[in-house]
Amino acid sequence: MSVIRTENLIKTYTQGEYKINAVNDVSFEIEKGEFTVICGPSGSGKTTLLNIMGGLDSPTSGKVFINDNEITGLSENKLIDFRLKNIGFVFQAYNLIPVLTAKENVGFVMLMQGKSKAERNKRTEELLKSVGLEKEMNKKPGQMSGGQQQRVAVARALASRPQFILADEPTANLDSASTKNLLDIMAKMNEEEGITFIFSTHDQRVIDRARRILTFEDGKLISDESIKK
Repeated sequence: MSVIRTENLIKTYTQGEYKINAVNDVSFEIEKGEFTVICGPSGSGKTTLLNIMGGLDSPTSGKVFINDNEITGLSENKLIDFRLKNIGFVFQAYNLIPVLTAKENVGFVMLMQGKSKAERNKRTEELLKSVGLEKEMNKKPGQMSGGQQQRVAVARALASRPQFILADEPTANLDSASTKNLLDIMAKMNEEEGITFIFSTHDQRVIDRARRILTFEDGKLISDESIKK
């Protein structure tokens, strides 16, 4: 069964008298355990598509299904609850809470889910260890490098045990060494734990690690390629 399925997605923006289809009749499925990249030049619609898949934006028409549950059309409150329980996000700008420590940032999603303090502490420490930050857990974002902050963001995305991770340009602000480290960690999680990752990127370093590449141009899916590693 697919973890996510899109059917005839269209997202239209109006600029003056012109209408632009940022996403133009897009349909595909992603299975559990995939390591997939959505790529294309700036303006190709990949970030808009990722936001629709994650329930952060609504399509003009079309449908999104997660584990066969349609999320298009859900009320805002139901959508917030669904995202909290089912989808992990990693953003280009990290989006960590600056006044919280790494441990508190990772545990915040579980706090919102009503998990006990003991459960939050156990899961948070396990995740920070898995991304190589067990010694940094009491540091705040401003005390960490960009690469370290993005690894905290990955740990936070995994905290709720989501169905899949959506990562929007996660390496855009990282140097080569930090990018390799981050991708090594995510690839290991994918291979050993079966965690599903879906990237939106034009970073060739990320594309080279993908096992499936969905290429977009002018809002359209122009190729869908599976890569044997």
